[in-house]
Amino acid sequence: MCRFVAYIGQAIILQEVVVLPPHSLLQQSQHATEAKLAVNGDGFGIAWYKDTNGDAPGLYRDVLPAWSDGNLIDLCRMISSPLFLAHVRASTVGETSRSNCHPFRHRCWSFMHNGQIADFAKIRRRLEAELDDELFSARRGHTDSELLFLLLFSHGLYKDPLAATRNALAHLAKIQDELTGPNRLTVAFSDGHRIYGFRWSSDGRSPSLYFGRFPRTGGALLASEPIGGDSRDWHPVPEATFFTIDRRAGFTSIPL
Repeated sequence: MCRFVAYIGQAIILQEVVVLPPHSLLQQSQHATEAKLAVNGDGFGIAWYKDTNGDAPGLYRDVLPAWSDGNLIDLCRMISSPLFLAHVRASTVGETSRSNCHPFRHRCWSFMHNGQIADFAKIRRRLEAELDDELFSARRGHTDSELLFLLLFSHGLYKDPLAATRNALAHLAKIQDELTGPNRLTVAFSDGHRIYGFRWSSDGRSPSLYFGRFPRTGGALLASEPIGGDSRDWHPVPEATFFTIDRRAGFTSIPL
């Protein structure tokens, strides 16, 4: 399983979330506490927006473990952003390559995932058949995560993220035969205006996810594990929930 963090609010230096907190994402890359594996060393990535006007995000990904890449430290020390997603990977599907590292980007959207699609090798071709030519050409890697991202577009992500999520999950369930393993999907994605995401699984055991506030700015944080501060300031995102995080409205959720 992987670990990730996302932020939206007043612009901050990325290191304030990714590097410096006592249980930062960088710390979680070696010492995760709520995952099957404590070490997430199969690559990392960050996607950041210069503003919240919906422009395409910057993207930096590499196959090195996050703790061993000095470029990540320097980038996080220098980049300021009001909206960013960051991810450290423990691979379940797809080799360790840059194209398989999260976040993924398509136009103004960015996406990251923690978990797995059950029986992915068995149903992969049928899922890929759902992609139109543009989306199929946009596929660069071999992970279930990137394919799930592109499937959301096939089901209407541009117009309605909630409906696209429900439709994609329903379609996934329809084409899966008797499962040999669980679907476990904890997802965060952004259009550059707000952060969306969901927790959903077939066995009620989605990877962990929490919502909190960044003390200095009041901005919203989403994290696989609380990155620091009083644990009472972090709130678990419920299972089978779709959520939206807006700079003004804050965190809102609805059952899937």
